[in-house]
Amino acid sequence: MEKTILVVDDSSIMRKMIKKTLVGAGHTVVGEAKSGDEAISLYQQLTPQVVTMDITMRGMDGIAAAKAIMQMDANARIIMLSNLDEDRFSDEAVQIGAKGYINKHKTAEILDLIDRL
Repeated sequence: MEKTILVVDDSSIMRKMIKKTLVGAGHTVVGEAKSGDEAISLYQQLTPQVVTMDITMRGMDGIAAAKAIMQMDANARIIMLSNLDEDRFSDEAVQIGAKGYINKHKTAEILDLIDRL
């Protein structure tokens, strides 16, 4: 089932890669943000069904941005994407209410989780 998605990553190359994967699977990318602050603003404007959120970004990081979005909308569906230590960050992602923590390069897992949301 097609979902509207906001892609958040400070790397334009990663945003393009994630967007290509999502669009190729039939989803609609309604917006792209390169910072946590921008993600919060775009979430309010666009009300996407799913957010893919990078953890490490300049300024407000993905964890702080996800917390802020979850405070605004307890039903927000956020997937944390990163290349960082999964053991360290996956627990924190779940604690803040994220729907999952997946390595950015595991596209099949990302798409599977989005389809299950």
